[in-house]
Amino acid sequence: MTAPAHTMTLTLLKGFALSVDQIRIPMCSSAQRLVAFLALQGMPRTRAYVAGVLWPDVTSARAHANLRSSLWRASRTGHPVIDTSAQELAVCGDIAVDLHEAVARAHRLLDVSRSCDDILTTRTRVDLSADLLPEWPESEWVLMEREQYHQLRLYALEAMAERLTEARRHGEAVAAGLAAVRAEPLRESAHRVLVKAHLAAGNRGAALRQYDHCRRVLSDELGLEPSPSLKGLLPAVAGRAVPPRPRRVPVR
Repeated sequence: MTAPAHTMTLTLLKGFALSVDQIRIPMCSSAQRLVAFLALQGMPRTRAYVAGVLWPDVTSARAHANLRSSLWRASRTGHPVIDTSAQELAVCGDIAVDLHEAVARAHRLLDVSRSCDDILTTRTRVDLSADLLPEWPESEWVLMEREQYHQLRLYALEAMAERLTEARRHGEAVAAGLAAVRAEPLRESAHRVLVKAHLAAGNRGAALRQYDHCRRVLSDELGLEPSPSLKGLLPAVAGRAVPPRPRRVPVR
């Protein structure tokens, strides 16, 4: 009788975790970095390319030695984590990567021609609320991949809020809008979808508070006023002055 296949999952959102049948597998930092890099590539990469990106500040010989060491350490998990050939490396195709699933859902949310009812879920919102490997050292490749996903998830959260508003799922729409604002407080489009969600629910006071918050943040941080499209959502208050912040009296 054939033994049942193991379920392998790789988590990159919020932090790194490799699990087999829901049991976390310990892995040293150098092996983690290699596995994460290959998973983010989404395609096989040559050994020379991987070594050059992961160890850019050492000689080619040293970089390749580091790569061999990391491959050996990754193999010590006892599970097939990396597919290797003489020239190329790739993360094992049997591993489910949470980032890949989140990116696929984000692209669906942004495609106005596609229905997304099945992914308008708490899990989608939570995944899109998380940054990629947020506590990892800021090496160039990590920063690039993190920023790419950050921008994608912001657009996707806004699209999710708009779809939920249209579906009259107002509480969930507000939650998605708040997630977008938390991720990028200076992003006016995130405030806009949140104001629209409050208005669709009939909560004009909440919409007004969000508008005032946005206006204050833009004024304090950037010296800007909200755009006409945001002002147009609340025309009765668009011309109001921003109340000054109370001055702090130093304690003696």
